[in-house]
Amino acid sequence: MTTDSEAPAGTHGAPADGVDGVGGVGGAASEDCPEGVDTASLAAVARMLGEVAGVIREAGRTVTAIATDPQLAASLGRSPRTGVRAVRALARTLTEPAGLGYAPDGGRVGRTAWLGGVLTSRENLAVAVAVTSLKLRIRLCAVRHPEFIEDGPVRRLLGAIEADRQTQALRVFHRAVRADGAERALAALAPSLTEVMAWNALVDENPFNDAAAWCIVTGSRAEGDPLLGTSIGAWARWDRGAGRAVAEPPDPALLAALDDGGGISAHLRNLTAIGNDGRMIIQRVTGPDGVTRYLVLLAGMAFGLPRNATPQDLVGAVTAVGRNDSPYTRAVRKAVAQTVPEGASIALIGHSQGGIAAMNLTEIPEVNQKWRLTHVVAVGSPIDFKRPRDPETQVVSLVNEHDVVPNLEGRSPVSVFPVPAGWLEITWVDPAHDFPMCHNVGVYAQSLDAVVPEARDRVDALLAPYRGVVEETVVFRLHDR
Repeated sequence: MTTDSEAPAGTHGAPADGVDGVGGVGGAASEDCPEGVDTASLAAVARMLGEVAGVIREAGRTVTAIATDPQLAASLGRSPRTGVRAVRALARTLTEPAGLGYAPDGGRVGRTAWLGGVLTSRENLAVAVAVTSLKLRIRLCAVRHPEFIEDGPVRRLLGAIEADRQTQALRVFHRAVRADGAERALAALAPSLTEVMAWNALVDENPFNDAAAWCIVTGSRAEGDPLLGTSIGAWARWDRGAGRAVAEPPDPALLAALDDGGGISAHLRNLTAIGNDGRMIIQRVTGPDGVTRYLVLLAGMAFGLPRNATPQDLVGAVTAVGRNDSPYTRAVRKAVAQTVPEGASIALIGHSQGGIAAMNLTEIPEVNQKWRLTHVVAVGSPIDFKRPRDPETQVVSLVNEHDVVPNLEGRSPVSVFPVPAGWLEITWVDPAHDFPMCHNVGVYAQSLDAVVPEARDRVDALLAPYRGVVEETVVFRLHDR
């Protein structure tokens, strides 16, 4: 089952299997979305509720600014009766259910009051509307993933979050891990993990994760995570390597093992062949039209410690989501500069962190000035808030909906927010529901061949100019410093 988007912003293309495409949402009816319900309209309502919640939140900040303005206090002496009435009206608006709930925010006084409200779980109209939006998105997710409404660990966890019982929610998740394993427990939440984390962040007593939650509600890029609230800037302080690329001597055994078929599945199998230990591939290809082009294949995160000798580590992956100038990106630029002549056409194909690095390259002006980046295919990568500098760059995002990694930037694979105009996003439900197995590049290759061959064929058609004779293959070893 697939859904996709390849149309102007706000509209969606026809899915490959006839499913109603709503940014990844669509499919057969569920008990909460009966047959005949227009899921596209419900997705639009969910988006609108998120926007309304943001407007209400800004209204609370505006009223707070007025209520705490020193000029208002000064005016009380000139007109005590009118001033007191105004202050009472502002206070009622900021603190009573008939107004904005408990909504002080902004400025030193407002932020202090807001923090007190978070720690004491005071009701807030903006949060209530935001949570309603998130609940509707989760119900829409249940159209394709009934485990979100059927009795079981996922529904019990959502019930605990709704009751503002984070400890109970953790116990539910812990029991699911003990019963089914951490891999399946995480994969079960993956289709709407972003919304679940945002909902939890808005109702818990942690004030540091609210900003990221609000970004998820409004569909904007977050600068932190909705679980703990750790900022990307904090991760970036660990990730300062210059990035270095060293061409390896030709390895006949490795070269013989590579698949020169030229399709997207073949490229992913080649990434499997080089592994996740800090290597990348550049291939010089003579296309069917006789033109020389270049394929750049970028692997995902290396296993091991959060920091290691390659730029493909956990710290680098988190940083690269919010920054386009990471050590991995710098190392890839240096490899391309050693191999690809200026002005040549390049297709970038990356899995996981490799897909992030590929998109990062498209955002850098100097890269676009030297080479023509015609295609980016990101597989299992959180790239939705990145934008190529050249509007002619064709972006393709391939996502297994049970893969947790594409959620890391704050947009779920069944998001109600459309992808940018001209992008092609294809998501599907894979039989393998275990994470991180379902994130494995080899599993993605198998899924494209066996589960969604129509998606594979569609991507292969886009990459047709790069399907020809491989004249040269260069393997680079990437280093953090």
